[in-house]
Formats: sequence, structure tokens, C-alpha cells
Amino acid sequence: MATALRFVPEPKTIAIVGCPFSGGQPKPGVDKGPIHLVEAGLITQLEGLGWKVKFNGHHQFEDISAENDPPIGILKNPRLVSRVTKSVADVVGSHVKNGELPVTLGGDHSLAMGTIFGTLSHHPNACVVWVDAHADINTVESTDTGNIHGMPLSFLLGLGSKVPEFSWVKPLLKNDSLVYIGLRDVDPGEKAILRENNIKAFSMHEVDKYGIGKVVEMALNHVNPNRDRPIHLSFDVDALDPSVAPSTGTPVRGGLTFREGHYICEAIYETGLLVAMDLMEVNPSLADAASVEQTVTVGCSLLRSALGETLL
Repeated sequence: MATALRFVPEPKTIAIVGCPFSGGQPKPGVDKGPIHLVEAGLITQLEGLGWKVKFNGHHQFEDISAENDPPIGILKNPRLVSRVTKSVADVVGSHVKNGELPVTLGGDHSLAMGTIFGTLSHHPNACVVWVDAHADINTVESTDTGNIHGMPLSFLLGLGSKVPEFSWVKPLLKNDSLVYIGLRDVDPGEKAILRENNIKAFSMHEVDKYGIGKVVEMALNHVNPNRDRPIHLSFDVDALDPSVAPSTGTPVRGGLTFREGHYICEAIYETGLLVAMDLMEVNPSLADAASVEQTVTVGCSLLRSALGETLL
């Protein structure tokens, strides 16, 4: 592997954090995504890139029960989501502290509340590159659905009313440390939140206008101008066009092409600054077998590109 990673010491080690969790949204099946990715040979593929890979099985969250979990306001499954994401934050944080690169396989994107908190607890100056069709920044006030997978960034940024159940989520993420790529389905309330908080976002409009290479460069110039800050990459497969990754919970037409998605991952790896990655919202229950296989294969391919695979 040619690129040296500044924040991950030798021997370079990936810790796979499998999170079969679906509590942040209502559709069944997204909890099966991590299992499919691992069964597709992901560990061997990453070892083939020269990584040492640690995988201790998927997190089962058996000890996290929230049978009595009525909504808090409109928020659905709040206690379950809080306890699971806190558990994920602890696990991811411990891997980062140990000098390992955690690769979290979701599960729904509410998990990023935990993964990013875990990264920032040890790299407080890390920046977040969020690749997604959706902004996932609804607050308690702005959410129409109460599905927490559309809200993790508002908790990490400390926006909106406080929810006691989530008091562990300190606002470690700063507005100028977050940048989006690929947005195309953003709620009106979220548009207002992005504007009011001066949060940088590159929608599909900018991808069309400038091309993906320029967009990634502009995104990194915003959150990491000197190319010296650790990067947490959180990638929702629905950022890709449904023709590329059909098996996901909230597909939206007009997304990133296969190559655009891979280019983002390759370019971030080339910085040598990656410290953590999430791959979220692969849902094997929402399509036919061929579409599921296609989506899982693309997911593995994105992870390889973010972890050092090159075309030549």
C-alpha cells in the first residue's frame, strides 16, 4: 500500500465493527447488511490490500433492551437508539485509541451518532465527510417522522432541543468540521438548518456542475485546508444512484455513479488522513437477489477503495 496513513501506526490494522441494527428507521432488513458484507468476503479482500483485520463477530446488542420504549415526543425507539449508539461509540473509540482504523458496517445511519462520537473522543480535531442522498440533520423540532436515522448529525452538533436520554452525546462536532457530498433529498427544515449554521454541502447540482474531482477537492479544502486533520468518512450507500446500489431503504434517483462513489473513497484514502469509516444502509431485504448481490458487491468495493485499492 503506497499511501502512508498519518494517524494509523504500523502494522496497519482495521477493526471491523459489524452493527446489525435497524432501530433508527422503520423498514426491516437493514440489520442484515453487515452480515451480507462479511459473508461476501470483505475480510479477505481487505487483507489482500495488506491490512491486518480484526473481526470479533457482529455486535448483537443482547444486553441492550428497550422493550418499554414509548416515543419521546415524536422520536421513535429513543432509548434503544441511544443505548446502542452509546455502545458503538465506546467500541469505535477504543479501536481509535488503540491505533486501529474502525470500519463500521451498518445498519441504519443513526449508528453514526456513535461512530463519529467515538472518533472525536480521541481525535477532537477530526473532520467528517458525509456522503449521502440525505442530510440526516433533522432536529427534534424539524423531524416529520421521528426516525432517528435522519437525525444523528443534529445530536453531534448540539442542535435543537435537548433529549435527556441522549445526554451522553456531547456536541463534539463543530459546524465547520462537517462537509456533505451527494445530497439530493433534503427536507425543508434541514435546508434551513444547513443555511442557519453555515454548514458546507455539495449537492448533486455541484457534482454535475464541477465534476466529482473538483467537488472532493473543494470539500476537503473546506474542512481540512492544510490536509493535517484526521478524516472520518461516513458513507450511506443511498448516495449512489439506485441503478448502482438498489438495495437500500430510501433510494432516490439521480445519485452518484459507480465511479463517482469510488472516486470519493480513493481520494480520501490518498490524503493519508483517514481514521474511521462507516458504510451504512445496505438493506438486503428490499430487492431481488440480483440487486442485493449488486449492492453488497458495490459496498465491498467502496470499502476497498477507501482502504487502498487503486485501479493501477
